[in-house]
Amino acid sequence: MLAVDLLYHYRAVSQKPLTVVDVETTGSIALKGRMTEISVLQATLADGIQSQQTALVNPQTHIPAKIVEITGITQAMVDAAAIAATVLPVYLPLLSSGVLTAHNLKFDHSFLQAEYARLGITFSRPAPEQLCTVQLARLMLPELPSRSLPNLVQHFQFSVTTSHRAEADTIACWLLAKRLLTEISNEPDEALLARFTQQWIPLKAAAKLLGCRSKRARTLLDAAGVYSTAVEYSTYSTRRYRRGDVEQVYYQRQAEPPEARPEAELEEQPEAIQLSCL
Repeated sequence: MLAVDLLYHYRAVSQKPLTVVDVETTGSIALKGRMTEISVLQATLADGIQSQQTALVNPQTHIPAKIVEITGITQAMVDAAAIAATVLPVYLPLLSSGVLTAHNLKFDHSFLQAEYARLGITFSRPAPEQLCTVQLARLMLPELPSRSLPNLVQHFQFSVTTSHRAEADTIACWLLAKRLLTEISNEPDEALLARFTQQWIPLKAAAKLLGCRSKRARTLLDAAGVYSTAVEYSTYSTRRYRRGDVEQVYYQRQAEPPEARPEAELEEQPEAIQLSCL
């Protein structure tokens, strides 16, 4: 999305009920791991928290010691709990309503999809009905060194004492969404758009905005003199750019006649409502 589209999108989201979810699991890969705990909170900016339900889930498999150390959820705790086939159907109506919200939603959504698929149920929420507070925090808080939930709880001094338990993390996620969406609802358009321009976006997202491949995007951005920084991950490295600088190049290119752009680029126009561009 372009900054102006993000503004309209998040303003619309702020007016809708949120269904905040957090799941604890036996691992990080949905097709291999199993759910050990789920919490679902329903709230609106106008009325606050309306309901919350939390349950341990028997994963019917071993919880690695490292995961027990992180979450505090022991094997004995889940062995005494109901299995997913009993727990999850109760949560399906809740999860199917409101804007599905989570901190790193891709993780929680993938586990929900995998667990429901094991029960023969297709679970999926369309992109306009999803809210990832990691992406929202990256947009609104670009200068923070970390947007992990515990660090954001500490940054805003939220009254949440426990991390990596579903109930506490769901409350923390709600408090974060409430804080940032309230700012989006109340701040003038010009102030918000100015904030949005400061977001750091990786080369892949910049390329999507520009409607071309990453290699071509880097050439265009370098030619325009756009400042970038290197980002190192465990398995790869990339460049990142300020959203405002990338969008400036985007609008300059929109003013060019189509014949001035290579044919390969004309086939990859950016989608203004593509949520993965965040």
